[in-house]
Amino acid sequence: MNLLSTLFPLGWQHYLLGGLLIGAGTALLFVLTGRIGGMSTVLSSTWSFVVQRPFFQQTRFVSSRGWRLVYAAGLMLGALLWWQGFAGGAPQNTSVPVWQLLLGGFFVGYGARLGNGCTSGHGICGLGSLQWPSLLAVLTFMATAFVTAHLMARWLA
Repeated sequence: MNLLSTLFPLGWQHYLLGGLLIGAGTALLFVLTGRIGGMSTVLSSTWSFVVQRPFFQQTRFVSSRGWRLVYAAGLMLGALLWWQGFAGGAPQNTSVPVWQLLLGGFFVGYGARLGNGCTSGHGICGLGSLQWPSLLAVLTFMATAFVTAHLMARWLA
């Protein structure tokens, strides 16, 4: 039990509940509509409103941007409700400098576009719909994360 408290000092139950809710939400979207809810496509379809470049004007973005905006709004509303209901609306802080957050966000966005989806999209939606490219992507993400964490632990020690 000591290992669990070391790995999850604030408990593990809320992680399990969050994962179950995310899985249930994406499964419900797929079962009820046949649609796969990836967030990197939400970004591209939203940009199709304002950017007239051919990439953003593809039929798959323009024809799906309405429901994708509703999907994104639902995710934000769910996060707001969770924050108000379970975090008591307390401000959340980080010690990470703003420039690192912006740089990290840029690299995540670039990687999501390069990898044809983000890590969570491949892991939740791609694996859930049995897509082999998503399995390869998730294995690559995990291997890279393990190696990076190991190197950083040695470097910071």
